[in-house]
Amino acid sequence: MTGSQKKLSFEFFPTRTPEGRAKQVITRKQLSQYNPEFFSCTSGAGGSTKEGTLQAITDILSEGVAAAPHLPCVGMQPAEIIELLQQYKEMGVRHIVALRGDIPSGMGSGMSGLRYANELVELIKTEFGSDFHVEVAAYPEYHPQARSAEDDLNNFVRKARAGADSAITQYFFNADSYFYFVERVRSLGVDIPIVPGIMPITNYSKLARFSDACGAEIPRWIRKQLEAYGDDLQSIQAFG
Repeated sequence: MTGSQKKLSFEFFPTRTPEGRAKQVITRKQLSQYNPEFFSCTSGAGGSTKEGTLQAITDILSEGVAAAPHLPCVGMQPAEIIELLQQYKEMGVRHIVALRGDIPSGMGSGMSGLRYANELVELIKTEFGSDFHVEVAAYPEYHPQARSAEDDLNNFVRKARAGADSAITQYFFNADSYFYFVERVRSLGVDIPIVPGIMPITNYSKLARFSDACGAEIPRWIRKQLEAYGDDLQSIQAFG
């Protein structure tokens, strides 16, 4: 690919304050120079940040950029998902990131509603057809809650066969894990685009904490180099 052919998207988190919202407007303006395909916005478990996500999506659309809300489904009833999707459609959203999402604290095994992302993908395609481009998650280094590597691969295949249009991976620093994952799912008959997720290195302590939680491996040589920089953020960012 040439540089002009590469397509980028950038992920935002819902903000809780007017100051945070204003800062995101400035950040998106800066990132718009890269001609992103869309800006996405995450959503908390069980709809815990629903209003913040809706506000961010509204802001993004008003700035003239395509918006892609994350839609975690675990514990949500089909009717409320359809209602939210209808709202997004009326707003002008044409891209959904369909996720299982984290299980909210206290829900446990007794929760009702949807349980897996493939069920969400099937629901979207059944109710809305091609109204939305449906993106799903992929885990080259395997989901931290997966029972095995094979089980995780099969979960991804189920999402693809349910009608997913493309996938974005969890970020990774071991490129071989991505290429091996793509090779494996291609051998299982999955041919949808699988877009690499990228995490810029700007702060070591936050990166280490987040990576440990989501199962993304930071190679030892990168960890050691970042540890050597300590609190020298300028050196960390230059290295990143």
